[in-house]
Amino acid sequence: MKKLCFATNNANKLAEIRKALEGQYEVQGLKEIGCNEELPETQDTLEGNSLQKAQYVWDNYGVSCFADDTGLEVEALEGAPGVYSARYAGEHGDSEANMTLVLKNMEGASNRKAQFRTVITLIMDGEKHQFEGAVKGSLRQERSGSEGFGYDPIFEPEGYSVTFAEMSIEDKNVISHRGRAVRKLMDFLKKG
Repeated sequence: MKKLCFATNNANKLAEIRKALEGQYEVQGLKEIGCNEELPETQDTLEGNSLQKAQYVWDNYGVSCFADDTGLEVEALEGAPGVYSARYAGEHGDSEANMTLVLKNMEGASNRKAQFRTVITLIMDGEKHQFEGAVKGSLRQERSGSEGFGYDPIFEPEGYSVTFAEMSIEDKNVISHRGRAVRKLMDFLKKG
């Protein structure tokens, strides 16, 4: 089975992707290729960050890889937190603080429309390709559910009456932004 590195240290993301690519690729995380440093994320777009991370792994480890960057884009907050979703409240990866700040900033807002958007950059044998997936929905006023990660407990996808955090990984993968971007990635890999 072909190996492909997913340039992330996020165990939740890795589990989702491994499930999505099961039986087709052996997906390795950064630790498995010996990369223990933080990947750079200094760009001001999702596209830029995903490219920067994939390029870093390719340049330093010579491994075919893909990296993603995901943002929650809230209409009433003019697209924020967007590219800064993981560190919206300051410290990188503090999901509880990030959700609290979004909910605080949304107090009194009648427009609850939001979308999750993921951009994946694949570098395979030195060639770069980008894939995007998005899912529209709305923000709840309170957290609900214990599955998933990040903003999942406050995001209700369009056409559903549950949050991402109330769905199984399998159900979420069918409709999620990352799932959609991964399917585009998979379609591309199958053609290769």
